[in-house]
Amino acid sequence: MKYMNRTTDQGSTSFGKVSAVIITYNEEANIRRTLKQLHWCDEIVIVDSYSTDNTVAICREFNCTVFFREFDGYGSQKRFAVSKAENDWVLCIDADEVLSNELVSEIIHIPAEEANAHSGFSFRMNLVFLGKEFKHGKESGRYFTRLFNKQEGGFTNDKVHEAIRVNGPVKKLNHIILHYSYTSLHQCLEKNNRYSTYSAEMAFSKGKDKPMAVILLGLPFNFIKYYFVERNMLNGMKGFYWSVFSSYYHFSKHVKLKELRQACHQHATIATPTLSKA
Repeated sequence: MKYMNRTTDQGSTSFGKVSAVIITYNEEANIRRTLKQLHWCDEIVIVDSYSTDNTVAICREFNCTVFFREFDGYGSQKRFAVSKAENDWVLCIDADEVLSNELVSEIIHIPAEEANAHSGFSFRMNLVFLGKEFKHGKESGRYFTRLFNKQEGGFTNDKVHEAIRVNGPVKKLNHIILHYSYTSLHQCLEKNNRYSTYSAEMAFSKGKDKPMAVILLGLPFNFIKYYFVERNMLNGMKGFYWSVFSSYYHFSKHVKLKELRQACHQHATIATPTLSKA
């Protein structure tokens, strides 16, 4: 079955044509759900890091334009993807992010004067963790810029925690996008491990460091912050899991940074031997 990128009964948005852009790697569990909500876009650009599952085949069902590129960081990968978009207005979402029906309708009906007056639009995002939509906590209700004019800006080049920066006003929309971030504990641990490595490498490249005392105290402090201060306790047992894994992420990031600095110091010591006295 072939799907069209745009439904025939919606007409064009006040932006003119819109390109949806997604980077992927082994996202067969998520990508179909995401693509179904992009029927209003004029094209869908996929930049895939050589998936070994059915991700690419599913994308081609939706008439996506697929490019292949080795992954070298989220910022770089998304900047490349945006460069392949044919249209100025770009919707850039992750493969595990799904626009609600209400948000799709809101985007389609943005008045022309608002589209012309803004360089981007941000969406309120709710986390879906292990099948539960979080209604409480810092991870839900936050706004992220996802729709923007690429002539006015684009992605930072950060390896992880990349962001869209535009030269102009960004308007917040009312309805939500759902982030199906983790579907299993295994995936959560694997993703935390990967992200903490990238974050440690970024911090190392910037010369950052943390005293060991701060790292040790940070583990219980972060748990208290996530579980009690940010009210993840109201998200039930899944909120407890999230608080534990989030605290562990910060701990492992700083420990990996320590490891990188120690390895660098050892290498410098070996490379510069002490001269013996005559």
